[in-house]
Amino acid sequence: MIFRKAMIDDLPDIVQLLADDELGATREQFETPLPDTYFEAFKAIEAQTGNQLLLAVEGDSVLACLQLTIIPGLARNGLKRAQIEGVRVAKDQRGNKVGEAIFKKAIAIAITENCGLVQLTTDKQREDAHRFYERLGFVASHEGMKLMIEPT
Repeated sequence: MIFRKAMIDDLPDIVQLLADDELGATREQFETPLPDTYFEAFKAIEAQTGNQLLLAVEGDSVLACLQLTIIPGLARNGLKRAQIEGVRVAKDQRGNKVGEAIFKKAIAIAITENCGLVQLTTDKQREDAHRFYERLGFVASHEGMKLMIEPT
């Protein structure tokens, strides 16, 4: 297994992972061809400094993905933080330490970027994910809130 930044050709595999669970199935549109919105989002992620889609790959198979964003900030004495979102591990890879491995890689990147904090949000319905994050040392220290808005 290797870790690398996603390339545009990986997009169908990534969207398939994002869509392959109960919540993702209602949020994503995995179809051929993929909607243009995914390509636009991918290009925006690539263009933004400190933002990447990280993959765990074995051969031609994408085993896991996450989005890692390095966020400079003023709070906490100018602390830089790493934000992890869009975490997915292929169903047939769960329990094989793939999720743990990609998280360790993301945290290592955060350390090299001089971040003092790694944070993530997770849907309250994802109880297995909560246990996984807690095993990795994450603490549910804050209450997250979201406001859905219509893009213009």
